[in-house]
Amino acid sequence: MLNEEKVRYMTELAIFEKKEGKRIFPVNRYFKKDYVGGHMFRSFFGYTFCYLLLLSMWVLYELDEFMGGITLEELLELGKRWGIIYVVGLAAYLFITWRVYSLRYEYASRAQTMYASRLKHLLNRYGREKPEKTKENRGGRGR
Repeated sequence: MLNEEKVRYMTELAIFEKKEGKRIFPVNRYFKKDYVGGHMFRSFFGYTFCYLLLLSMWVLYELDEFMGGITLEELLELGKRWGIIYVVGLAAYLFITWRVYSLRYEYASRAQTMYASRLKHLLNRYGREKPEKTKENRGGRGR
């Protein structure tokens, strides 16, 4: 006979695993520092690529002004301004990335601990039920 409480508990765990599994189980393979660092590494390259793309679009837009006669001092001033914008924007973006992925790691770690404790509870409560005894030969010497 089925134990309805056991079935309900197992269904809740299966639903949780299906809903949250993609977010919490990949985190298990990393330490927090490695998980967050990897995402910051990707964010650095993503931000740099987007910044260079926007910079090249701006240069193409203002190409007639550059060709018309810009002095070296003005060009250095533009480079300095764009460099400062890049560094400040990168620092802000990396800080946001660090914060977001730190929180995601902590959430996944807590959820995984909760999931493991619920599985342990299920095993402790329902896993030790004794099976019904049957009188069948289990491969030993028959009498």
